[in-house]
Amino acid sequence: MSSVQFVNSKAEVLRKYQALAMNINAASGLMEVMRTNLGPKGTLKMLVSGGGQVKITKDGAVLLSEMQIQHPTAAMIARSATAQDDIVGDGTTSNVLLIGALMKQAERLLSEGIHPRVITEGYEIARKEALAFLDTFKYTQIDKATLIAVARTALVSKLTPDLANKMIEIVVDAVQLVAIPEKPIDLFMVEIMHMQHKTSAETELIRGLVLDHGARHPDMPKFVKNCYILTCNVSLEYEKTEVHSGFFYSTADEREKLARSERKLTDDRCQKIVDFKRKVCEKNGYGFAVLNQKGIDPICLEMLAKDGIVGIRRAKRRNMERLVKACGGNAVNSVDELVEDDLGFCETLREYTLGEDKYTFIEGVKNPTSCTILIRGPNEHTIAQIKDAVRDGLRAVKNAIEDKAVIPGAGAFELAANVHLTNFKNGVHGKAKLGVQGFADALLIIPKVLAENCGYDVQDTILELTDKYIQDKVPIGIDVIQQGSISPIATGVFDNYCAKRQWLNIAPTLAQQLLLVDEIMRAGKQMGGGGPGEPTD
Repeated sequence: MSSVQFVNSKAEVLRKYQALAMNINAASGLMEVMRTNLGPKGTLKMLVSGGGQVKITKDGAVLLSEMQIQHPTAAMIARSATAQDDIVGDGTTSNVLLIGALMKQAERLLSEGIHPRVITEGYEIARKEALAFLDTFKYTQIDKATLIAVARTALVSKLTPDLANKMIEIVVDAVQLVAIPEKPIDLFMVEIMHMQHKTSAETELIRGLVLDHGARHPDMPKFVKNCYILTCNVSLEYEKTEVHSGFFYSTADEREKLARSERKLTDDRCQKIVDFKRKVCEKNGYGFAVLNQKGIDPICLEMLAKDGIVGIRRAKRRNMERLVKACGGNAVNSVDELVEDDLGFCETLREYTLGEDKYTFIEGVKNPTSCTILIRGPNEHTIAQIKDAVRDGLRAVKNAIEDKAVIPGAGAFELAANVHLTNFKNGVHGKAKLGVQGFADALLIIPKVLAENCGYDVQDTILELTDKYIQDKVPIGIDVIQQGSISPIATGVFDNYCAKRQWLNIAPTLAQQLLLVDEIMRAGKQMGGGGPGEPTD
């Protein structure tokens, strides 16, 4: 009888070998689910929700976050893998595969009577050595060609080849537009907008902004060439008083006077914008647009429309930041003392109507540090798939720029690390060297699954590539197009340095923790339950 059962007779307990077997089976089971998705030749999974919604994807992060996982160990592995996706945007499937492979290697060693603590010590030594080897393996020549290669590697495994090739240039150009030297890259300055319209091949990069709303008055211009843009956060609508108050009048004239005085403040603000527009536009005949974060009431909209001003109200706060970065000028909180330097500029401002939705395109801006990726697709499923892939691609390019290094892909690092650790283990004393060898063998799960998903013979492929790497001492990867080997650097197959580093930190650490679990107790209190001594059901 377990000691915890003396305290709680209803506790469910799994003792040492049962607990280990449960953890190993959970890790192996999740690995078997995810392994077919890895790489550009990976297969797709169809997720059907309780409401009948269907999602087809092979993105590991989407699968793990959308799947209902009830097993506690499998749920923990899924959370750690999706945490990697949240941090660096890639490596989710690889994380699950490595944890599963490490647990399988541990199962073999445990069956030979090796203590879990000895195995985890070997894993820790191997993890540190693999991280040190990663720093010697990285490729540091970062230029546009390398960034395109990084984007291609990230996108080809998530989209069809034709669509991925279309998105590569868009993703790289978008990141380079918002990148400011010596400052962290803010990907929020890349707006991802979608329109359920036309085909996915017509997705495009707008070197400006697309707003998902239009002008609120039918007489406002739909197309403006050479347009000044006033970005403001000013209330242009009638507002009630902040305190409860009552106004009394005895004649109709007094009521009219009262109504005029209530409107006066708002009308004066609007008139200042109209006067300012006349002042700056009379010399060059440019158009004028007001993009306001707060509201514009119908009377003010009428005043703006009469003067040919485009008025867009309730713009998103984030769009206000993007507007200033894209078009120039300043975001103003008052219409007093407006000057020409407060205005942004665009070559064209046009309104596009799609069904009941209106979109405003702001294009032809000078030196933009904000842009929009406009995703088009015939249905919600296609748009969601492209959105997920674009987010991963943007983060992959951002990581490559910030790391100033990439790692040769196609399984090259894992093969090289396996050879390196196999040689390194000879310098490790005691049984820990078994853990080091187990870690080295577990790393081969990535090239093995890549070869398997391409339909190649796994053992022949791995042995051929290992022999070639030992002979040439240059990175060698798996050719997914025709059986054989490729040079990842020559063909432009690169992974993110930070993604590999996170992968080598998260997966082995969790595997070690799971191996050291010797008792699983289902005896916890209900969340929000009372303290000791309170009756339980």
